[in-house]
Amino acid sequence: MSAIDLPGWTHAYSGKVRDLYIDENTRDLASADRVLMVASDRVSAFDFVLSPGIPGKGELLTTLSLWWFDQLTGVPNHLVADHEISDDGTVNDLIPDAVAGRAMLARTLDMFPIECVVRGYLVGSGWAEYQRSQSVCDVPLPAGLRNGDRLPEPIYTPAWKAPMGEHDENISFERTVDLVGADAAEALRSLSLEVFSRASAIAEARGVILADTKFEFGANRNSGVITLADEVLTSDSSRYWDAELYAAGDDDRLASFDKQIVRDWLSEHWDRSASTGSGQAGPPPELPQEIVEQTAARYRELIERLTRS
Repeated sequence: MSAIDLPGWTHAYSGKVRDLYIDENTRDLASADRVLMVASDRVSAFDFVLSPGIPGKGELLTTLSLWWFDQLTGVPNHLVADHEISDDGTVNDLIPDAVAGRAMLARTLDMFPIECVVRGYLVGSGWAEYQRSQSVCDVPLPAGLRNGDRLPEPIYTPAWKAPMGEHDENISFERTVDLVGADAAEALRSLSLEVFSRASAIAEARGVILADTKFEFGANRNSGVITLADEVLTSDSSRYWDAELYAAGDDDRLASFDKQIVRDWLSEHWDRSASTGSGQAGPPPELPQEIVEQTAARYRELIERLTRS
């Protein structure tokens, strides 16, 4: 995960997909009042960063996040102006040309250690858990639901954000109260459900179903206002389906506009149970070009479906 040399900026952190940069005159990330968030073309699955990346993915994720932030009027978000106007009226871009199109200039926040997951449909790990317990993350559900069924109402199923290299952990709402306090926990749940509802209606009007998603929030360091942060409603953080295929009950009705193609290929070509001797699975195989191209096409199709007028 090599950093890019960006004049005026210092690399501060790299996640699986995103790299964070701070102003070169700022001591560290904790003291920075703004951060340059750069989305790479890296793709991850099963907690591994894979090779090769998905060409153009970083720009697609950033474009979609910016579009959704624009749709969600009234919801505080972490964006700050990406340009400034000099005394003579000249507009100066603050995002370096080398990362233009795949970077956001964002306000630093006191992030909550919670992934705010909202599920509108029963699928994925939720479906697997439902078959065992007729519940998802301690939320009881009606009997008789099938894989892919729409839930009676969206449910909030938070997860604890584990440190880098560890697995995130599904937790109960009561546990979020322990982690962030009762007021913040209730606000995170309420805001997550509200944004999910608004986004679902916008997506459905464009022939797309938002099956589930995760949000991340932080507190504004000056005002304490809970603020939507990181990426939002992208193919990496959300599961989207084609509404027409879903309604028709087609075999591909649950085919999602994301990296599921990658996960499916890995499941068939990589034995994650094989040990390297250290108790860890061996590294995943390199993705074939056709899988890379198919995944890139799904990312592009989603953004075209959502953002076209």
